[in-house]
Amino acid sequence: MSAGHDPSHGSVPITEETTGGKFVLSILVTSLTLVAETVGGILTGSLALLSDAAHVFLDILALALSYGAVRLASRAPSEKHTYGFHRMKVIAAFINGATLVIVAIEIFREAIKRFGHPEPVIAGPMLIVAVIGLAANLIVALVLGHHEHDDLNTRAAFLHVLGDALSSVGVMAAGFIILFTGWTWVDPAVGILIGVIILSGAWRVLKEATHILNEGAPDDASVGDVSSAMAAVEGVLEVHDVHVWTVGPGYKVLSAHVLVSDLALSETEAIMREMKEVLAHRFGLEHTTIQFECANCGQCSGASCAEGKIT
Repeated sequence: MSAGHDPSHGSVPITEETTGGKFVLSILVTSLTLVAETVGGILTGSLALLSDAAHVFLDILALALSYGAVRLASRAPSEKHTYGFHRMKVIAAFINGATLVIVAIEIFREAIKRFGHPEPVIAGPMLIVAVIGLAANLIVALVLGHHEHDDLNTRAAFLHVLGDALSSVGVMAAGFIILFTGWTWVDPAVGILIGVIILSGAWRVLKEATHILNEGAPDDASVGDVSSAMAAVEGVLEVHDVHVWTVGPGYKVLSAHVLVSDLALSETEAIMREMKEVLAHRFGLEHTTIQFECANCGQCSGASCAEGKIT
């Protein structure tokens, strides 16, 4: 029996220092937006604006949580945490997704209340604050958006901000309608629309974060596809006990047992090299632990199996 192990700990495609700087800038800009929308919502009586302000407040918490996760993920692995703290970014994404659900539920509750008991809305100032909020959200979205597809943690924060930007557009639309028609029911209606958008984004983040926390296989590296690719390498008879999971964003891991013929046992180094190339190029799997077994492993001697040992 022989084992092959790749000592690389994988690579996170986004540098932690760069991402951390983006989060700090985003927190500062979002804090200014919170002040403007809170004051504006109170003065104008707009639920849509106050709903957006509540979302912005949670944005700040989400961005701060994401920043803390990025800082932790940059710490080197230790004896107690051999994979490091990459999973903290997944946990942060899950918490951020959960807060999005809470925001959406609260918006729905307040909107239903206002449908039954309409409140006056001052449309002019509401429009001005909404424009300010939209501008700030677009700046933050541009800061975070470049890497949001590569990192679940960044994507969760990005969805918070994108939800705010859409909310600001909704508030502006409600302000225009109320200004020219006086239909105050449009305000809670827009609030519900904002809540639906927020809930949709939260569901996607929670689904992916839960999948990773349950050590599910990545979408682009299913066990069936990976096993077939490994089995196609010359000299391999069978691949079994295959496990593929994600430790954190961009950090996929594999372990597997590979059965080779007695004749191929002496060629395990070449088989290992080809197999790792296939796994890295086709599936992005760079951290792999592969154990070789000979066809007659039950009868072979320890010395015979040791011939193909790779460390």
